[in-house]
Amino acid sequence: MRKLLLPLVFAALALPGGAIAGDAAAGKAKSATCAACHGANGISPNDLWPNLAGQKEGYLVKQMKAFRDGQRADPMMAPMSAGLSDGDIENLAAYYASLK
Repeated sequence: MRKLLLPLVFAALALPGGAIAGDAAAGKAKSATCAACHGANGISPNDLWPNLAGQKEGYLVKQMKAFRDGQRADPMMAPMSAGLSDGDIENLAAYYASLK
């Protein structure tokens, strides 16, 4: 049984988006505030802020949670991420990951 379970776990981790189940449509609705720095389509108009379009969903979730939880310090992102729930973060990540 154990030999059969391990490949299934690795297969699940390899799926696009991993175990994250964000809603891209909800993320798009929530992204208006993000657009000021990261661009309306996730392409930043300024070299100081990163492009979010096409980033991996898991990476975006990890970084946004790190900003929100104080593990990553940034004077602009801290207040922007402070009020985001885990669901908000997953939705935003799904939206930006879906963009080309």
